[in-house]
Amino acid sequence: MKRLTMFLIFVVIAAAAGGGYWYWQKSAGGATPEAKKSDGKAKGKGRGEGGPLIVKATSAIVKPMPVLIEAVGTVEPEQSVQVRAQVSGVLKSVSFKEGDMVKAGQLLFQIDPRTFEASHQQAQAQLARDQAQLENSRVQQDRLAPLLKREFITRQEYDVAVTSVKSLEATVAADRALVEQARIQLGFSRIHAPISGRTGAVAISPGNLVPVGGSGVPLVTINSTDPILVTFSVPERQLDAIRKQQNDKEMRIEILVDSNGPAAAEGKLVFIDNTVTAQTGTVLLKTRVINSTESLWPGQFVSVRIILRIEPEAVVVPEVAVQPGQDGSFVYLIDEDSKVRVQPVIIARQIRNEVVIASGIKGGDQVITEIPQALRAGATVRLAEPQAEGKGKGKGKGKGKGEKGKDQDKGKEKDNAKGEGKSEGKS
Repeated sequence: MKRLTMFLIFVVIAAAAGGGYWYWQKSAGGATPEAKKSDGKAKGKGRGEGGPLIVKATSAIVKPMPVLIEAVGTVEPEQSVQVRAQVSGVLKSVSFKEGDMVKAGQLLFQIDPRTFEASHQQAQAQLARDQAQLENSRVQQDRLAPLLKREFITRQEYDVAVTSVKSLEATVAADRALVEQARIQLGFSRIHAPISGRTGAVAISPGNLVPVGGSGVPLVTINSTDPILVTFSVPERQLDAIRKQQNDKEMRIEILVDSNGPAAAEGKLVFIDNTVTAQTGTVLLKTRVINSTESLWPGQFVSVRIILRIEPEAVVVPEVAVQPGQDGSFVYLIDEDSKVRVQPVIIARQIRNEVVIASGIKGGDQVITEIPQALRAGATVRLAEPQAEGKGKGKGKGKGKGEKGKDQDKGKEKDNAKGEGKSEGKS
């Protein structure tokens, strides 16, 4: 009897627990899985068809744009001289500072001149001695000439006097050459600037023995900096276009220290190499530019922009509007019905952040510049209005309206049930 009672109690408890679990699942889930699935579809459908995508776009413009070739160049001095000593000796003084601008003919170095001065004086003394002997021989020849006419002397004696004069004339000429040589050697002890330009580092300080010629490093190197040359190479396929425009006044070459910055200098083409480099398939060119401010420095790498001509009506769009694709570049075009269309384009060239379009679109066409992830061809779009948003932030109107709205909300909370109903209806 007791067992039957316990069994019945257990059955009642189990039934109550099952009913409670069923009621809890019904109240928590709110619907069956099928109902949840259909409700999710309805919600998703409502969101997808909520309205057009908001995008940023701009119009393709028509304006003059240059037809150009870009390359990388190296700045080179038009003249570069390694100053070396032509005579050996102890360096006495340096008459400039490293890095100074010097002019042609300016004194740079002084080598101890005493040895060369002594040699010069010795040559002058020897010249004076031989000149005295020559004068004596000429007097002797003049004295013997009338005696020969009167046959007081023989022809042989007179010929000896004439030969002596000629020999001494040759000796005096050699002495003059020795004097000039000694003077030149003395001049070599004073080293002057052969060109105008900027000096480099000085290799030898005063007190050291200066080597002769190319037996050591140069005393200093001078580079001319104004004007200056820029050398660069272009592919051989572009050589024909450059040669056709070479003598045209519109053609010019701009040198840019920063590829995205303004031109640092502008010049004309002065040299085209007479051969194509077989290893690279390029041709060497040079341009000469004014460099009075020394914005270009020898050995510097720069960007070179060869402007062949100006295209008066080029179709231009921002770089961000052009997208790469498997079949080439394209843009997202907005038609008259605010629908998106994928439009293939052919790029002529790019200049900084602007792209010149050869074909595909025309001036005035609207292209999307910021592409949302959900953007697809055929989608309806609406242009963003950044000006209105910026205006509200700039003048502080948004803050004032927000405070006013808060006051109204507080007032509505204190209203009766009718006011609450209206407020709920507005929301």
